[in-house]
Amino acid sequence: MNGQIRADIKPGMTVLIVLKQDQPTGKLTKGIVKDILTKSPKHPHGIKVRLTSGAVGRVKEILNEE
Repeated sequence: MNGQIRADIKPGMTVLIVLKQDQPTGKLTKGIVKDILTKSPKHPHGIKVRLTSGAVGRVKEILNEE
């Protein structure tokens, strides 16, 4: 499942995000969602989240669905 719809993403979920500095390469970072930063219900490039590690990026894939 892609990460373009805010309602699909909940704190505690495991996701793959792309960090701002990794956007040109498309390198993905795996982590657990701590905060959802995007306010709009949808975003074409993925919902922006903060992981428990402190990393901030846009969700590209949701790995587990609670």
